[in-house]
Amino acid sequence: MNSKNQTTITKDAANRKILVVRNFDAPLEEVWRAWTESDLLDQWWAPKPWKAVTVSMDCCSGGMWHYYMQGPDGSRHYSRADYVTVSSNEGFEALTAFCDDKGSINQQFGQSNWRVRFSEIEAGTRVNVEITFASVDVLEQFIAMGFKEGFTMAHSNLDELLEMQKV
Repeated sequence: MNSKNQTTITKDAANRKILVVRNFDAPLEEVWRAWTESDLLDQWWAPKPWKAVTVSMDCCSGGMWHYYMQGPDGSRHYSRADYVTVSSNEGFEALTAFCDDKGSINQQFGQSNWRVRFSEIEAGTRVNVEITFASVDVLEQFIAMGFKEGFTMAHSNLDELLEMQKV
């Protein structure tokens, strides 16, 4: 694992966005699979000691990923990602939301728009994530819930997973 790969998270409150950039020391196809196949996503998406558990996933334009984060106390926090567009090995756009175990969206937060782009770089793969929120208030709530720390930890989990796949 290369410690030079740091997760960069920038808040753009004026445009209601969070911008995330992260390099991974692995081929684009492997990083793409880790973001789009539930058996791999479940291994890295949640910051430890939490676990991500997929309920259902259809990673295609018009498809959905329904999952929950399970805390060490057994609590479950459900989310969903509705894929707007998916372009293999290039990127995807999804509307994400907190929801219940049936997938009904929690309207308190509404949906956020995730644009995730993958590109080859000399040392591996760069992932650019642009998250747009309905309001600055929702963006601030998202950050207050620990998004920066959690997503950074999840990226470290992905580093470990990609390193294990090399063996």
